[in-house]
Amino acid sequence: MRTAPNVLFAAGGTGGHVYPAIAVADALRRQNPDAHIRFAGTRNRMEWEAVPKAGYEMYPITAAGLHRTRPYRNLALPFKLARSMVESHTLVRRFDPDVAVGTGGYVSGPVLLAARMVGKPIVVQEQNAYPGLTNRLLGKRAATVHVAFEEAREHFPSDRCLCSGNPVRQELVAVDPEESRRGYELPAEAFVIAIFGGSLGSRAINEVMVRNVETLLCDKSVHVIWQSGRRYFEEMCSRVPSHPRLRLLEYVDRMDRAYAAADLVVCRSGALTCSELAITGTPSILIPSPNVAEDHQTRNARSMVGAGAAEMISESMMVHTLPGAIDRLRMRPELLRDMSKAALALARPGAADRIASDVLRLAGFAAEEKTDENESTMTGRQAIRV
Repeated sequence: MRTAPNVLFAAGGTGGHVYPAIAVADALRRQNPDAHIRFAGTRNRMEWEAVPKAGYEMYPITAAGLHRTRPYRNLALPFKLARSMVESHTLVRRFDPDVAVGTGGYVSGPVLLAARMVGKPIVVQEQNAYPGLTNRLLGKRAATVHVAFEEAREHFPSDRCLCSGNPVRQELVAVDPEESRRGYELPAEAFVIAIFGGSLGSRAINEVMVRNVETLLCDKSVHVIWQSGRRYFEEMCSRVPSHPRLRLLEYVDRMDRAYAAADLVVCRSGALTCSELAITGTPSILIPSPNVAEDHQTRNARSMVGAGAAEMISESMMVHTLPGAIDRLRMRPELLRDMSKAALALARPGAADRIASDVLRLAGFAAEEKTDENESTMTGRQAIRV
């Protein structure tokens, strides 16, 4: 009889899939330090570096994804699927997991199917308001499905679906706003607008900022943190004059400090970003990317807007409406406070621990009962924000 569980995670492609899996793995290890944890992913995507950096072993599985924009690339799909299933079966047979956990991406499909075919329980975690194809199919076979948005429930079996929230990094809820502002050399009384386009950046958001940053900075109380992304940083530096109240950055490696320093955030509406905005109680203007499969980001943004936590502007209308929306919100501090409260009401800071406890239950290793430290931290954070 085993004295510790074997848990296999399958996550790949983007940070929105990989980082929630790492957060759950970290929570599982806190609850059961002897747990044996392995990850499956692909060699040419970000998980191949992120997972080992977090302290977990990686096993390569061939990704077999459906190409919607280039159908000719699907000719090799059957061969890739066959290879990924063989690799997944080999991994499952050798590691013998008690539970397999999938957080999305093409690699989740074959790995969780292989685990289910040999009788292992599987757990699915869906980050978006509208589930991806892989998770919709896996959810029918899962022992438990954990979703982050209430809207996602209707796509999964009701008796096995729990709205647990998206696992996010613990450090997000334990940051002092005043200290964060000092780190950016921002005055305590400033109105801080943070613009994020993702790690690589967004051409559309950057172009709108090039046109409007001087207008935004006309008010001497306004300070701007603008993360242009690695792809566009040098170009933006050459096109945008330096300004004492502008922080033009290539990349933000401490998002916790950026959220804490900001009065208003303008950003995309990926699932993980929305969860981070909720847990930090940060008012936002969301600009969904039109280039995401199944329009996930628009659905996520609509959920935030429906709760009163954010406003949404389409990318096509951004150039005409974003400056006015920022100015309107800046002039209405009571509305920003209401948005902050609404965002915090959506937050589920103990998501990683809840999911980890469920995984341990299915594995036959009940988690120890203890106070959720994240919940107590949120109370203090909420008092600071609102």
